[in-house]
Amino acid sequence: MEILLVEDNAADVRLIKEIFKDFTTLNKMHVVNNGITAMDFLYKKGEYKNAPRPDLVLLDLNLPRKDGREVLVEIKEDENLKSIPVIILTTSSAPEDISETYNYANSFITKPANLDSFIKVLKSLEDFWIDMIKQSS
Repeated sequence: MEILLVEDNAADVRLIKEIFKDFTTLNKMHVVNNGITAMDFLYKKGEYKNAPRPDLVLLDLNLPRKDGREVLVEIKEDENLKSIPVIILTTSSAPEDISETYNYANSFITKPANLDSFIKVLKSLEDFWIDMIKQSS
């Protein structure tokens, strides 16, 4: 399974990759750290010309260069990309972020501050989304 993680916080990237190593599903995680690069990956531009189509996008909202909200809208309004499930994985719990992104996102997850809770959240992500995607492939 191909996962695109769009996250600008290096510590969160390391943690998420470490947690995913323990999952039962074999996953290949690709990481980009801003919205412009995320779209280059998805459109297979430049250095990403041979990038695989992700089965799942984990998207932070507060990104440099191009905000995650803009990336989300662009993905979901593109005929070739809109079928890719996008899960918002962010520190924000602002009601306006939740309501605004649910017009497009498949799920909204606020990153827990507690490590054990973060592991549980990502494990539930595997249990639900990754298993669902495997079944539909």
